[in-house]
Amino acid sequence: MNNQIYLIILFLALVTIIPTASAQLSFGVEAYQRLIEVELNKSEIANVKHVVAASDVPVNLNVFDGVIVESITVTNDNGDEKEFGLVGYGEALESITIFASNTDSIIKYNLEDASTLYENLWTSRIAYPEAFSVLFSEEIDLFFLSNNIIELGNKKGIAVNTGGNVIIQYYDKIPKIIEEVSVEEDKFNVEIITNSKINEFNFDQESKSISFQVNEKNKFVTISMEEELVGSPYVILLNNEKILYNKSVNKENYVSLSMKPQAVGEITISNSEYIQDLTEITSKGTLTEVTANSPNDYFIWLVLGGVLIIIVIVAIIIMRKIKK
Repeated sequence: MNNQIYLIILFLALVTIIPTASAQLSFGVEAYQRLIEVELNKSEIANVKHVVAASDVPVNLNVFDGVIVESITVTNDNGDEKEFGLVGYGEALESITIFASNTDSIIKYNLEDASTLYENLWTSRIAYPEAFSVLFSEEIDLFFLSNNIIELGNKKGIAVNTGGNVIIQYYDKIPKIIEEVSVEEDKFNVEIITNSKINEFNFDQESKSISFQVNEKNKFVTISMEEELVGSPYVILLNNEKILYNKSVNKENYVSLSMKPQAVGEITISNSEYIQDLTEITSKGTLTEVTANSPNDYFIWLVLGGVLIIIVIVAIIIMRKIKK
């Protein structure tokens, strides 16, 4: 009888202390994740996939913000469903517990409000403390990562190698304008992609420069053309003042220049000496590193230490009662 009382006291102590000290605590150890993927498309819903290694003990994995609980599935490699537990619920869902298994587990779920659409531009804000990949549906080939233009080409997405926060933007319908220019007997197409209104396009063969009028500010403007048309190195002016731009090369002799004018006026792209305050990226930028803040585990270990001490004390009391 006394043993039962002590066991009840032990159980109540564990139930009372653990949730109060840290809502992050749960059964199991941290999961070893072989793969973490987020797939974006032209909708508010994003698809997430985790692949967790087999384990002899229960494991936990953190989830992305905005999980649609009803969409969660956990299966093995053969597609057979596996049991799992949830820590938190709805918007407060923090992690998923996968019970002991001799096979890898595949966890899939959807995120609501992962992307928002405003003036033909989707914006996605994604955060996770571990390295993850962002994949794109086939309809997305060009996007902006922290204002840097990236053209996927034959690649499927980007890798955020250290985890962290990223902001990704892409067009719902690509607003494309094509202008034809002539250089002696040759003809070239200049492609302009922007939500801003463009007019007064002009190519000056003598100075090898392109100019046009931008009628809206803070809108991405991307110019794609054969590199020989203007020739590198470039200088880009807005109303005769230098502005920053990003450069992307996804195939030989073809270049894309992207900028985000902070005012309306005339954009001029011309050949010039290298300007140090201009920035460049290349197609290699599809592998992007973002640093995440390291979690502070000190408090969790302190609570676990306190729980362990209580268990030892109760065990000693029980043993003494048994000997009597």
